[in-house]
Amino acid sequence: MSVNSIVEELRKNIAAFEKQTETEEIGSVVEVGDNIARVGGLIKCQANEMLEFPGGTFGVALNLEEETVGVVLLGESRHIKEGDTVKRTGRILSVPVGENLIGRVVNPLGQTIDGGAEIHSEKFYPIEKIAAGVMKRERVSQPVQTGIKAIDSMIPIGRGQRELIIGDRQTGKTAIAIDTIINQKGKDMICVYVAIGQKQSKVARIVAKLKETGAMDYTIVVSASASDPASLLYIAPYAGVAMAEYFMDQGKDVLCVYDDLSKQAWAYREVSLLLRRPPGREAYPGDVFYLHSRLLERACRRNQEAGGGSITALPIIETQAGDVTAYIPTNVISITDGQIFLESDLFYRGIRPALNVGISVSRVGSDAQVKPMKKVAGKIKLGMAQFRELEAFAQFASDLDPETKKQIDLGQRLVEILKQPQYEPMPIANQVAIIYAVTNGLANDVEVKNIQAWEKKFHNFMNASKQTLLEKISNGEWNEDVVKELKEAVEEFKKQ
Repeated sequence: MSVNSIVEELRKNIAAFEKQTETEEIGSVVEVGDNIARVGGLIKCQANEMLEFPGGTFGVALNLEEETVGVVLLGESRHIKEGDTVKRTGRILSVPVGENLIGRVVNPLGQTIDGGAEIHSEKFYPIEKIAAGVMKRERVSQPVQTGIKAIDSMIPIGRGQRELIIGDRQTGKTAIAIDTIINQKGKDMICVYVAIGQKQSKVARIVAKLKETGAMDYTIVVSASASDPASLLYIAPYAGVAMAEYFMDQGKDVLCVYDDLSKQAWAYREVSLLLRRPPGREAYPGDVFYLHSRLLERACRRNQEAGGGSITALPIIETQAGDVTAYIPTNVISITDGQIFLESDLFYRGIRPALNVGISVSRVGSDAQVKPMKKVAGKIKLGMAQFRELEAFAQFASDLDPETKKQIDLGQRLVEILKQPQYEPMPIANQVAIIYAVTNGLANDVEVKNIQAWEKKFHNFMNASKQTLLEKISNGEWNEDVVKELKEAVEEFKKQ
């Protein structure tokens, strides 16, 4: 190559050269401790922006003050010291979303903690997002069947609803949520289970049960365990709902369980007090209501113009000695569309699920039930309400008039058939069949103590020889012919 051609090539390269400059806004750590850092020099920092600290640790800017930024650290912070450099990322706190998260256990930052391969996602959703407006929503009218007789018959849940599960510690709140997830098999619904402040052993047991029942095939588990920093417990439910919103944007239905929001409120209180925000009632910050309302408002059923899809939320709240009038329980009750109240006394008496029918309510009601259940559920609600009023007189059964005795007998039978073992959700057709049989007096000749054994045999009979009838009920058919066929099936079983 000649000298002239080399010179010409160099000239071309110099002419094409563009000087690129990159600017990074950096600050420095003024103070650090208890997983909270105060950073100076970040003038243009945004609320909820991710900031990068040395050692690959990230933090979220929560307090934007005049001279410093209050940052909550999302991970190990012992190596961070005063004077360390902090970089702005320009990114609002986001989590990876997508199909490859299904079947995995991740932390609130979307990093895998199940020992499997790392998740590489091209899409990220911000954890904080304004909920869909009223004009984008549709009324709740499609059921989310839990497989639990007491709930599907008396406190139905619909797609897009927010139904609170509330009760004392160890009364079966998580059991209801897990049964509901297991019951979604084959119902075209993605499930997101968010474990907040749970023991890792408990989360491992739940994941093992979901795998055993095949439910992990459509479930994402987000875990911020009791040993994690309060910052991760605080963002966990938002990370879960962001992952759910990705599927809702595809027009799919999603079920979100937050287990439990009491622990999230405690974590947020801890973070707020460390950031020196002024404490209010019970030392919670003034915006603790907004903490839960902006999370639960994101659960809705979108109309077709807005792309369809829904998020159904099952938040869990733990009460102390059954006190539903405490600060956090009353806050969440006022945000949700009803509550399932579990009572310790019923739990210890062996009535499980320990559902208090008097306080529990669904504000969607029979709109979220299939027609056969709607038709048979009216009698069970009435029967249980009358029984609760007369229960105190049950011990004087011999002195009661025939009508009162009849109501008490029906109530006792209903209590027995509404008992259900954990991890055994029941198909809706079988629920309708047994409720119809008991509420219409077709099991009156069975002793109360034998009613559960009778029920088990009845279901085996129906599953073995009346599959066509069960399919009709599952498909929502309910007319004179179906009722006649069901009555004949019960009579045939009794003869056997």
